[in-house]
Amino acid sequence: MTIAVLPGTFDPITVGHVDIARRASRLFDELIIAVAHNSTKTPLLDAGVRVDLAAHATADLANVRVTQTDGLLVDFCAAEGADTIVKGLRGGADFDAERPMALMNRSLSEIETVFIVGDNALSHVASSLVRDVARHGGDVSAYVPQGVSAAIASALSR
Repeated sequence: MTIAVLPGTFDPITVGHVDIARRASRLFDELIIAVAHNSTKTPLLDAGVRVDLAAHATADLANVRVTQTDGLLVDFCAAEGADTIVKGLRGGADFDAERPMALMNRSLSEIETVFIVGDNALSHVASSLVRDVARHGGDVSAYVPQGVSAAIASALSR
């Protein structure tokens, strides 16, 4: 059985993330979406909310489950029996950022990282841009799964 992990902060989950999850779910027996705490980021949405939104957005994918993780990704993968990390790439800048992490993860645990090239039509969709547009009162509903816009609006009103 092949198990892969799709890690990210998913703050918020976007249609681009769901596209990568959908396509990765066809390549592996099980895909675990690991909603991570990133110590270099201050998330807009609480981790539990991010887990719930990701689970709702991928509920139609029978072999996908969503969970929260902290700590080293390779330790999480080992605990879950995963042998592959999946990362989505929008362009060269994403590859430049992800390549060192993939090499470090392989150095630490021999786990491989598989890159899936994102849909070109979604290459402009990024969580940071979605948050920025929402903070300025813009409509982000085209860039996020159903229910995410409301969660963003609620977090911004606090």
